[in-house]
Amino acid sequence: MHFDPHEHPHPSRRVAIYARRGMVATSQPLAAQAGLDMLRRGGNAVDAAIATAIALTVVEPTSNGIGGDAFSLVWSGGRLHGLNASGPAPHRLTIAELEKRGIRKEMPRLGFAPVTVPGAPAAWAELSKRFGRLPFAALFEPAIELAQAGYPVSPVTGAAWEAAYRRYEQELTGPEFSAWFSTFAPEGRAPRIGEIWRSPDHAETLRKIAESGAEAFYRGELAERIDRFSREYGGFIRLEDLVAFRPEWVDPIHVDYRGYDVWEIPPNGHGLVALMALNLLKGFDLSGRSPADRYHIEIEAIKLAYADGRHYIADPRFMSARVEDLLSEGYAEERRRLIGESAARPSPGRPQAGGTVYLCAADGEGNMVSYIQSNYQGFGSGLVVPGTGIALHNRGANFSLDSAHVNALAPGKRPYHTIIPGFLTKAGQAVGPFGVMGAFMQPQGHVQVLVNMIDLHLNPQAALDAPRWQWLEGRKVAAEYGIPPHVLESLSRREHEITWSADTASFGRGQIIWRLDNGVLVGATEPRADGQVAAW
Repeated sequence: MHFDPHEHPHPSRRVAIYARRGMVATSQPLAAQAGLDMLRRGGNAVDAAIATAIALTVVEPTSNGIGGDAFSLVWSGGRLHGLNASGPAPHRLTIAELEKRGIRKEMPRLGFAPVTVPGAPAAWAELSKRFGRLPFAALFEPAIELAQAGYPVSPVTGAAWEAAYRRYEQELTGPEFSAWFSTFAPEGRAPRIGEIWRSPDHAETLRKIAESGAEAFYRGELAERIDRFSREYGGFIRLEDLVAFRPEWVDPIHVDYRGYDVWEIPPNGHGLVALMALNLLKGFDLSGRSPADRYHIEIEAIKLAYADGRHYIADPRFMSARVEDLLSEGYAEERRRLIGESAARPSPGRPQAGGTVYLCAADGEGNMVSYIQSNYQGFGSGLVVPGTGIALHNRGANFSLDSAHVNALAPGKRPYHTIIPGFLTKAGQAVGPFGVMGAFMQPQGHVQVLVNMIDLHLNPQAALDAPRWQWLEGRKVAAEYGIPPHVLESLSRREHEITWSADTASFGRGQIIWRLDNGVLVGATEPRADGQVAAW
């Protein structure tokens, strides 16, 4: 039977999923099932989240991998815990060294220059050690099986894979990139949708991480292979950079938005942008406005928040402004007065596209997890450590090469980071995890989804289904086709430069799990992804 997996000529809708004992929501069904399997084995939400995250490195390698970073918010014991597992720049990576190699204007996105220390394996181990119930090695079993035996490539992932292959054919020209092609395009092309893709090297690497509690990745055989690969091709990352890395437990930051507390990871992540925007928006009655009025105010709030975010957010040791000052009511009121009837022109850096996976999990005992993991831009740096399946991320591409900037590249410094897990509480009780992945779309997605639910009272699935806009730069705004033409015409009259976009992936991919007052879980997954809510 022949059909086009991307053609959907008839209307379709998803419904919110309800369950009592446990739930996992993510962008790939096989990964969601891996997490649900842990719940059925007696594991908790943290076990489920870790297993899902590990499986996603196999079944959605277009967005994340073993060599990426991770952040997580965990509700356990009646309070919220934050984990920052983003890695710093290697100690040999400096602005001066890049200048010697002719790199002066901006960080490259491919090759060894943007490779920072990967944090994802350390995140898995740290979360398991602190909150998990099942043996660490058990969490890897579904992913290892998927990598060893293979799995059929899903539609959205397959389209992203094909696009990456076409791009990399032109861009990855050096011998250091050959392992990407042998790993992810073994037939001389991207695997087709529905085709079985296997990665025995990936499976073996996951076994080593599982058996060693991630020590093999940072202080053992895998770390040594990363070191050798980097040395062979003039890279910067070394064994000592991996040995020195530890993920960091952090205090989540929040704002009150109409009686709900919205929580994000503090900088170096840019969840602060979403919180600053919400701080501005709570001064307006959005539910009583027309769609055009509401979109205009939301867009202007995001622009102001990004103007501050791109200027101030960095590794917190280097920031020139305090988070509490940026989130103060006085500052919000000052910035709010800048929102007028016409589109303004703030001047942050130009947002870029990204590759990230988001998942959330909950169990029947009250534990809930918001988790995000990324290679940053698609497959990352284009580098795969030979014989391992480890695709090294390119998160360092976000560093500035302006030595006076707070986010300037420096050894041992974490870059401005775009991946942000979100969490909602009310009156000190968990409502649940939410997230919308997609690089610089993420704070915009968080704001739009929360407005949909809190201001417009949409159910979680409808909140994700709703068409989105995306501020690009200056007055430029991209809009999905679901936004009515008359609304966009009204925005154009307010001097927004509107373009329609058919690239649904650029508008983010989200997941939500809420806990109702009676303890029942309600979950939703992104229609722009291959997603699934796996429920028990």
